[in-house]
Amino acid sequence: MSAGGSEAATELEATDEKSEAEEEQEEPREAAHGSKKRVVPGIVYLGHIPPRFRPLHVRNLLSAYGEVGRVFFQAEDRFVRRKKKAAVASGGKKGSKYSKDYTEGWVEFRDKRIAKRVAASLHNTPMGSRRRSPFCYDLWNLKYLHRFTWSHLSEHLAFERQVRRQRLRAEVAQAKRETDFYLRSVERGQHFLAADGDPARPDSSWTFAQRPTEQELRARKAARPGGRERARLATVQEQARSNRGLLARIFGAPPPSENTEGPSPVKDS
Repeated sequence: MSAGGSEAATELEATDEKSEAEEEQEEPREAAHGSKKRVVPGIVYLGHIPPRFRPLHVRNLLSAYGEVGRVFFQAEDRFVRRKKKAAVASGGKKGSKYSKDYTEGWVEFRDKRIAKRVAASLHNTPMGSRRRSPFCYDLWNLKYLHRFTWSHLSEHLAFERQVRRQRLRAEVAQAKRETDFYLRSVERGQHFLAADGDPARPDSSWTFAQRPTEQELRARKAARPGGRERARLATVQEQARSNRGLLARIFGAPPPSENTEGPSPVKDS
């Protein structure tokens, strides 16, 4: 665990200890008042609920320790429920049924002192006292919630429902936008295909212009009027230049490029 997580855990433990100490100090004060004592309900949190465990079971088990008020179990997620139903349907076992399970729960006791005693004494103990009980191998996971009322739970559940609805609305709006974009794209494609055979429509195909090669340029020049004659003269001149340079190298004469200007005029002294 990181340092930040350990610090947060120690802070939570410190706040719980402070709240417990404050409540323990308030209890003798309330008991001293006698007739003015007011019974405050307390809520215990169930962190683990075994399969096929129902609110009636927890009411029957915990009512032996004190008066139990309201009980609420949080059902499992819809995705998990559908997955379990599909697994049961594909299993093909006779007599197998899907059972709705729960993930967590809250139990309200009429007296918070009884709730604290129950959470402290039953935590990490077997749920069923008899061996034939289907919950004898499951342990209680109880925690008393200090300064927590049933209205807090109702507000929390209402907030979760509102968040779920907003998320569902956002997903539906996103799916609608994607569907509209797909339909618009299909319509544009149909218009494009319909106008493909129209002669008045300009050709929008991809055309790439490549530079002509030397052979193509010569062929174009030769194809012009008088082009063949000019090409023949150009080849003759190139051959003559090459022959002059060869003769100059053989006989030691200066290259023809140096004698093109002719003899330099003699200046009068």
